[in-house]
Amino acid sequence: MEFTAKQIADFLKGIVVGDPNATVHDASKIENGEPGTISFLSNPKYEPFLYTTKASVVLVDDSFQPSKPIKATLIKVPSSYKALSQLLNLVQMNMPKPTPGIDSLAFVAPTATIGKNVYIGPHAFVGEHATIGDDTFIYPHATVGHHARIGQETILYAGVHVYDHCQVGNHCILHAGCVIGADGFGFVPEKDGTWSKLPQIGNVCIEDNVEIGANATIDRSTMGSTLIHSGVKIDNLVHLAHNVEIGRNTAMAAQCGVAGSTKIGENCILAGQVGVTGHIQIADHTTLGAQAGVPGTIKKSGQTLMGYPATDVYKWRKMIAVEHMLPELYKEIGALRKELDNLKKELKKD
Repeated sequence: MEFTAKQIADFLKGIVVGDPNATVHDASKIENGEPGTISFLSNPKYEPFLYTTKASVVLVDDSFQPSKPIKATLIKVPSSYKALSQLLNLVQMNMPKPTPGIDSLAFVAPTATIGKNVYIGPHAFVGEHATIGDDTFIYPHATVGHHARIGQETILYAGVHVYDHCQVGNHCILHAGCVIGADGFGFVPEKDGTWSKLPQIGNVCIEDNVEIGANATIDRSTMGSTLIHSGVKIDNLVHLAHNVEIGRNTAMAAQCGVAGSTKIGENCILAGQVGVTGHIQIADHTTLGAQAGVPGTIKKSGQTLMGYPATDVYKWRKMIAVEHMLPELYKEIGALRKELDNLKKELKKD
């Protein structure tokens, strides 16, 4: 479909600067934009591309003031990034989806409850007494275990596995290969050096509006539930151990790992490769920078922490600055030692 700059501006409640009749039919990144596409400028470091891009229309913040002439038509909005999200959501809503129905190659247990307008793809499995809500899509090779529950308007992409008795809420998206409800890592050491398995008899409970990335794994609890509260966003390759609890609207980037029985508060941000030890609590509105390691409870909310052990970001930056100076400091200390030794020798002669 093709839209004019004016049509897009009207939808976003923005202001057109340039040709209101400029048309677009696709989106592009600003650094390699092509005619007929719409792009956006959010990060100031990409501003130089705005003056060279071939994109026909570019979304910018309404506070933006160009320093050079611009060929593209601009649409000024309060937040270009949010406006782009609105447009892409509109595009996604109009993309073709599988026709509701149960494929002949899928297996659905006779005791399962299937809602209205549900799609279940080839080789998908729905177990005994499982429940699938209305308007939910279960793609090929996904499995929904016995007594598991999947809410309304939820998507399980190919190869997703929701184990027995686990629950997934409404309006959730589980990307390909993620595993919900595998056994938590519970083993008891024996005197002869072997390990005995501690049965994991709990489940995973995922609330509404949660998105979980490809190949992420969330372990079932030993007892009770591993809890993922509403609005949580989890990236690819994240691992959450048994009995973990993640607060509302917390976001976790790729390769984070959270050990067992830890509780992470609401509206937290964990950047890539953050590691969190077990049996601790992290306060609401905590931000943990990439590769931060958290060995103990964080009680104060609203902090930004970096490094290992996770430290206030301003203090951490000073520590890193000193660390980079260590080779020079080491040389200076060596030189001072030599001078001191020479002074001692001179004093002994006297």
